[in-house]
Amino acid sequence: MEYKDYYKTLGVAKTATASEIKKAYRKLAVKYHPDKTEGDKAAEEKFKEVTEAYEVLKDTEKRKKYDELGANWKMYEQQGTNGRGGYGSPFGGGRTQQEFSEEYSDLFGGGGFSDFFESFFGGRGGGAQGPYTSQRGYAIKGQDHQASITIPLQQAYEGVTPVVNVSGKRLRIKIKPGIEDGQTLKIGGKGGESIQGGPAGDLFLKINVEQHPTFTRKGNDLHTSVPVDVYTAILGGKVTINTLKGPVSISIPAGTDNGKVLRLKEMGMPHYGNAARFGNLFATVNLTTPKNLSAEEISLVKQLRALREAESVTAA
Repeated sequence: MEYKDYYKTLGVAKTATASEIKKAYRKLAVKYHPDKTEGDKAAEEKFKEVTEAYEVLKDTEKRKKYDELGANWKMYEQQGTNGRGGYGSPFGGGRTQQEFSEEYSDLFGGGGFSDFFESFFGGRGGGAQGPYTSQRGYAIKGQDHQASITIPLQQAYEGVTPVVNVSGKRLRIKIKPGIEDGQTLKIGGKGGESIQGGPAGDLFLKINVEQHPTFTRKGNDLHTSVPVDVYTAILGGKVTINTLKGPVSISIPAGTDNGKVLRLKEMGMPHYGNAARFGNLFATVNLTTPKNLSAEEISLVKQLRALREAESVTAA
């Protein structure tokens, strides 16, 4: 029986990090996945091999036990059966076939693996079939799918339930209010189907939020500008500002300077997962100069300037 070198299968070193193992697996899984190879038996077997390797090496405890097994494999192979229908184990003394099956379940979880592990953990040599033998086959999870969708800021504010086409399937996805640009949603069981009757993969849906012509988003806060005519800025008054909730009337204090920032409490984006909470809206005052003044208006402005200059001289 051939020893399974899972590191070699994934093309990584024994010192590879979890991130490197995951990256290597994804690359190989995409290359050999049955959805792409369409009936290529060799590719299907390769897909099973890399999936089995990843299932063991991705988990810290499973990887540790596998490394222990590898270090003692020759000893185990030489020891062989112990006369009771089981095998000598590098993790302790002899085990019966049933004990090996139970130990295998504890160490490596559910799912069928290759003959390498079946024989080591009691799938052969004693008659009774263990729970992880070839008769059970592979229960490999389907491939995860990735997709993206772009929505306007208004829908990110309100929440939306769009229909997404993924691998020929139309899926209705609920997007909660407050979703952020670039946020990825995991939709369980909506990825690729398993080739051996296992659970379906997951769908990872990236949400892109369009830039808004008026509002800039920073976290849950929104920023915008509000045009204010010079008369209102001098005397004070009311102006109407558009928000994602709709038009709102706000007060402009007398003597407001250009560039002053006004805070509209809880008029920003809702918090994702808690739509009862909102960020703030910050409106920057943008003074506007009146155009097409009449002769009388120009005369009055000149009088105001002259009066202002006279007051300045007196104060000096």
